[in-house]
Amino acid sequence: MIDLYIFNLPTNNNNNNNMNNIESYPPVLRHLDHHQLPPPPNPDPDKDPTQQDSDPIPIIDFSCLNHDKSKLDEACKDWGFFRLVNHGIPMTLLKKLQEVAKELFSLSFEAKEGACSGSPVSYFWGTPALTPSGATTRGPQNMNWVEGFDVPLSQLPHFNPHQLPTLESIRLPIKDYKTHLSRIATTLFEAMAKNLDLSLKPSEPYLAENTGMVRVYRYPNCSDANVGWGMEAHTDSSVLSILNQDDEVSGLQVLKDDQWLTVKPIPNTLIVNLGDMMQAISDDRYKSVTHRVSINKHKERISICYFVFPGEDVAIESYKYKPFTYNEFRAQVQQDIKALGYKVGLSRFQHHEEC
Repeated sequence: MIDLYIFNLPTNNNNNNNMNNIESYPPVLRHLDHHQLPPPPNPDPDKDPTQQDSDPIPIIDFSCLNHDKSKLDEACKDWGFFRLVNHGIPMTLLKKLQEVAKELFSLSFEAKEGACSGSPVSYFWGTPALTPSGATTRGPQNMNWVEGFDVPLSQLPHFNPHQLPTLESIRLPIKDYKTHLSRIATTLFEAMAKNLDLSLKPSEPYLAENTGMVRVYRYPNCSDANVGWGMEAHTDSSVLSILNQDDEVSGLQVLKDDQWLTVKPIPNTLIVNLGDMMQAISDDRYKSVTHRVSINKHKERISICYFVFPGEDVAIESYKYKPFTYNEFRAQVQQDIKALGYKVGLSRFQHHEEC
């Protein structure tokens, strides 16, 4: 999710790229015992004990959207979540993104945060369990075991490769990726709007390309059972989220009928989930799906997620919710996280609020 559990860390200009595994962690976490850091590889690396035998996630063929609208409609109503095939993104590009992300995350913590100093890109590690000074208040057991980079796609043309050479390796493939993401998100949203027979104002950007952003995640492996989740259960605030997940390492779990299902990593497929804005636009006919990320004991996991939102001042109007803009929704989420420690979300805007 875009606005929950993430805490930006201060930046410096230490660009020491010679590092080992421990140096990729924030200094406050380097004191952990080695058994809490990435352990030796699993003797049977092809076997992942977190995966169930079957994969019940709905599959949507992007090339057949116009011919089989009912499948997409059912997936959005029953799941709010589906696997996308025949999406048109070259597999070489998907693999390239994963490779350059792994290289980037292998740098020292100081190099990664230093690379983002004065940049449109922001770097984060963990959750509010890390204070702005980098000190942990509750220990690693109570933080999200995740780090990442936020890349606002509208700012890509303004990157200075000479000023930010560390990020140049990932900027170029993301620039190519952006074109495909925009095409896929727009086509999916138009198909959903047609299925719902929505009367949307043509002049209003309910899915605004200039809001698109890519978040590149690394979930380090950890054998310590006391370390918490990579990402706790949440819904996204977006209209749509499109995920390019690791081809080999599972971790993403989706809540379906009060049961958590692990999403298998299958090459050359994308995972699409609907966010809060799509649920509100659809008047609750489509679901904003609850999901989380578990930590793998033996392997780190890389995922690259695209989030896209309505224009900040576009009014979301429906029968079940008071009119609101995404700007107002985001401000309320931030206020709730600060006051309560968690996101309340759409229920804040229901006509008969009970929270």
